[in-house]
Amino acid sequence: MKLQPASRKEILRAVKGTLICDCFLFAGLFLLSQFGIGTFSVLRILLSILCGSLIAIGNFTLLCLTIQSAVEIESKRKMKARFQLSYNLRMLIQAVWVVACFLIPGIHFIAGAAPVLFPNVWLYYLQFTGKLLPKEDSAPAEPQQNSEL
Repeated sequence: MKLQPASRKEILRAVKGTLICDCFLFAGLFLLSQFGIGTFSVLRILLSILCGSLIAIGNFTLLCLTIQSAVEIESKRKMKARFQLSYNLRMLIQAVWVVACFLIPGIHFIAGAAPVLFPNVWLYYLQFTGKLLPKEDSAPAEPQQNSEL
């Protein structure tokens, strides 16, 4: 299935937000190591952040593809089943990644697991700042006044 332009735009927004959050995470881990909290291995942390971000963006892309395919389904039961299956699969992928971050010694646990949350964090930020929806979509329609009275 091919991504629609609106889905592509939202995925790019999620990628941008994830990269911004990745920079904050990298800087935060560096600052913590300067105060003696944890160790800072640049390669280990960058690898962990990269892998976690790929999992997060992959999950977001899978969500977009699920929504695109579910719109075409006429039966509400089948649509709900499709969403539930997609949700369970995406949560399983995230859970397996977090467990892998814990078990694989070359992966920094925090740097690998935190990026899974970054697309959600970015969407909350956009919603809080009022940039989630375009101006024409977010503004309620003003009631028209009857000029004939």
